[in-house]
Amino acid sequence: MSDERVLLITGASSGIGKATARLMKDERRLSLAARRPGPLDELRDELAGSGDEGKRVIACPCDVGEWDQVEALTATTLESFGRIDEVFVNAGFGATRGFLEETPEHWKAMVQTNVLGAALTIRSTLPHLLERGSGHYVVTSSIAGRRVLPGSLYSATKFAATAIGEALRQELRGRDDGNRIKVTLIEPGMVDTDFFDDRPGDSALADADVARAVKFALDQPETVDVNEILVRPITQAT
Repeated sequence: MSDERVLLITGASSGIGKATARLMKDERRLSLAARRPGPLDELRDELAGSGDEGKRVIACPCDVGEWDQVEALTATTLESFGRIDEVFVNAGFGATRGFLEETPEHWKAMVQTNVLGAALTIRSTLPHLLERGSGHYVVTSSIAGRRVLPGSLYSATKFAATAIGEALRQELRGRDDGNRIKVTLIEPGMVDTDFFDDRPGDSALADADVARAVKFALDQPETVDVNEILVRPITQAT
């Protein structure tokens, strides 16, 4: 098996996950996960190339809110590459603000993806990283996970993502096994992605801006653990 690091990305078919995969394609072998197989396969084909290069990228359709699918994602990644070094816990989606907006079904799906999905992704991959004794989790939270937004259940899910990331970091540092597993929270401000029905355009970050923050954290020396990166567009005041 190659010694090149393996990066698993959930929510890889669009937005920040897709931009991160594109940015890291020459530096990592990639396991790409998302619910929509069509866009996911298109991205794999774009990044994989041909010949030996084609063995560097796999696509794994996965609903991270479903334990059996997350377990299958982890197993497929290990079968394909023999290792997992970095896990970008990125899958998530939003909802219209207002507690009289959206449907309860939409809320349930959002909480299941943004909160339970993050926890399940960690639970499934953590035994392997602990066995290796090293690795890196990057968890996508949001500025909405640092300050409450009016009428926003999405904000509550991102507060949960922030807590999950920090709780994982504390758990890992509290173990006596000497593991060197890192945890980074990525907290973007407004980003111009498909997350918004009415995209904000140049007044927001590009998804590639956030991808570079992810790369910065992943590229640090093994003795450096960047725990939080809050990044706003220059136009965003709060």
